Amino acid sequence: MPVSDFLDKTYYSNTVLEWATALGIMLGALIAGKILYWICSSVIKKLTAKTRSNLDDLIVDLAEEPIIVGLTFVGVMIGIGTLELSEGAESWISGLRQFVIMMSITWLVARLVEAVFSELIAPMADKTETDLDDQLLPLVRKGTKVFVWSLGTIVALNNAGYDVGALIAGLGIGGLALAMAAKDTVSNIFGGFTVFTDRPFTVGDRVKVSGYDGSIMEVGIRSTRLKTLEGRVVTIPNATFSDTAVENVTLEPSRKVTVDLGLTYDTTPEGLKKALAIVEEITQTTDGLEETCICGFDSFGDSAMVVKYIYYIKKDMDIMATKTAVNMKILERFTEAKLDFAFPTQTIYTQAA
Repeated sequence: MPVSDFLDKTYYSNTVLEWATALGIMLGALIAGKILYWICSSVIKKLTAKTRSNLDDLIVDLAEEPIIVGLTFVGVMIGIGTLELSEGAESWISGLRQFVIMMSITWLVARLVEAVFSELIAPMADKTETDLDDQLLPLVRKGTKVFVWSLGTIVALNNAGYDVGALIAGLGIGGLALAMAAKDTVSNIFGGFTVFTDRPFTVGDRVKVSGYDGSIMEVGIRSTRLKTLEGRVVTIPNATFSDTAVENVTLEPSRKVTVDLGLTYDTTPEGLKKALAIVEEITQTTDGLEETCICGFDSFGDSAMVVKYIYYIKKDMDIMATKTAVNMKILERFTEAKLDFAFPTQTIYTQAA
């Protein structure tokens, strides 16, 4: 069969030549997209990297992928447009073209919003003294992205010929079932608003909640991330903070420490008085302690006379280092004064029959 006769054969209202031409245009659009992507990543980005301003690098990085995908799709649509299709197919392809173009624009806008937050708003928030903007930034950032994508999808569906109003109405009918299924998510979202309004803690605070002890890393819409003292990251649903007591360790004015000093029963009254004087002096001479303390002869224990010593470590001091310094001074001073610490002992008296 001659080649010309084969090319003139008709399949689905188009000749083989017309199908081949459309396929060639589509392949050409895909190849052009790949070439354009290579030019952007290998040539244009290297040129913009040599300039002093970061604005051109940001623009190229933002526009690169959405524009290339959009232009490639337009080329594919041009290839399909050379074919003679049925009215239903043309209507469907036209709607698809409108949908993809609008979603590409939404993609570009979403990347622009992300760049504004990361390059402009986040650095400004880091320079402020208050922590409120640091807490609100992730929430506003995620909320803005959700809004942009939701709005873009609605407009894209509307341009594609779908009845968005009927779709939204249908979602409203199923809203009750959705609310029941997502009640935990909704409660977590309201819990997040409670965290932002009541502010029981801020990012960086050390808190104790639900058996976890650690520092707040991030407060999100649905959950909060906490880094425990062991270095593990725990994700806690925000609803927990509405139903559970939260202990903010960072807000404590000072750390209370209680020490029971057990002295042997052969300690004299003068020795007990000397022990009380020593711990009071240690309070006055140790850096990082509040000036006031509570100390006294607390009780007669089973195997020791107990001197209770309560002192307070100042805020922002190293707790463990300060406790170590106090304990070392107690040990040294009591040893010098020949005050012996008791240990569990038992004396048994026997009587001959």
